Amino acid sequence: MLQDFTPGLEEYLQSSVRKAYIGFDPTAKSLGIGNYVQIMLLIHLQRCGHQPVVVMGGATGRVGDPSGKDKERELKSLDELESNMAAQEKQMRTFLNFDEGNNKAIWVNNFDFYKEMNVLHFLRDVGKHMTVNYMMSKDSVKSRMETGISFTEFSYQLLQAYDFLCLYQMEDCRIQMGGSDQWGNITSGTELIGKCIPNAKAYAVTTPLLTKSDGKKFGKTEGGNVWLDAQFTSPYQFYQFWLNCDDSDLKKLTRYFSLKSQEEILEMENTYAEDPQRIKGKLAEEMTLRLHGKDAFRSVQEVSELLFNKNCSHEFLKEMRPETFQQLASEIPHCSVPISLRSQPQSLVDLMTTFGGIVQSKSEARRAVQANAVAINKIKVSDVEAMIQPEDWLQGKYLLIENGKKNKYILELNEGAKV
Repeated sequence: MLQDFTPGLEEYLQSSVRKAYIGFDPTAKSLGIGNYVQIMLLIHLQRCGHQPVVVMGGATGRVGDPSGKDKERELKSLDELESNMAAQEKQMRTFLNFDEGNNKAIWVNNFDFYKEMNVLHFLRDVGKHMTVNYMMSKDSVKSRMETGISFTEFSYQLLQAYDFLCLYQMEDCRIQMGGSDQWGNITSGTELIGKCIPNAKAYAVTTPLLTKSDGKKFGKTEGGNVWLDAQFTSPYQFYQFWLNCDDSDLKKLTRYFSLKSQEEILEMENTYAEDPQRIKGKLAEEMTLRLHGKDAFRSVQEVSELLFNKNCSHEFLKEMRPETFQQLASEIPHCSVPISLRSQPQSLVDLMTTFGGIVQSKSEARRAVQANAVAINKIKVSDVEAMIQPEDWLQGKYLLIENGKKNKYILELNEGAKV
């Protein structure tokens, strides 16, 4: 996971409990799996007895980091940044120990460094120490000179450098970590510290940018980002992301994201050398359990069983928990229907025609039933006059209709639904 680090880092880490920080700008409501690469650095740091510092960009998020971007970022509103920051703080507190021990994690909002500062103070006390030539030599700036970079984004490097100086002075935090695209910003911080504090020594650490074998950015799918919040990427989709990774990426991913020991990983790779899908399954299980918990993982297993095991039974469906039905409803076509439908028997053909786009006409529904293609709650139906009884609604509110092997639909009784 290490790409570059400044000289003396290893000796500094060996001599005592040390603090190291990573900054996160609140550009979205959730952290993504790409952010989790850096979170893993903080997790490893804390597991080794050192003290992680999480710096949330309440200030830098208002400016936008040009690193790795070929055009200007769209600025977020202040309300959106505050909301994003609150959501990300809640997430971060599930990944690291902020509550106890001599190396409990520290939470910092870098807006606190700037809220009492005016622009003249910043220009005199920060800008004076950094030459334009030095700042333009950084890749994050150099790569944007042809397409253009605003003064706002150009100044980001100074803000991140000042963050490091403040953390050095306030927290004795002398290590900043980040992705390799942050090397220029981080070393600007070590430069500023060296100019402002006589004989000071600060350290930079970066990880390689994690890309897939096809060169695409890790954490992106055809559907967009893979988020760490179940509200935006369901536990089932999260699990499937790991299960469907490319075989050629697997060794890299286990080394970045598994908390198994080196010996356990090597043994697993040796045991399943001819069956990489087993390794993917173990990584998917470890990651889903760690981020979403046992109940969510159990639901993921039940949804997978229902979707992919052709021998899945009516009894299995009856034993499924409400949260599993909710998970299932987010993965297959789902339609909310009026709760009044449960008060008396309903025609199966009418339900298939009226709700959820299951079929386009009653004649199509009848043909499907006659062809023995339709199942209700995993029980085949061959009678075109079949009626759905009130007790057929599983958990008192769900009905699973299958039309053929692949077409599955969930109807859910809902107080506010209308015909």
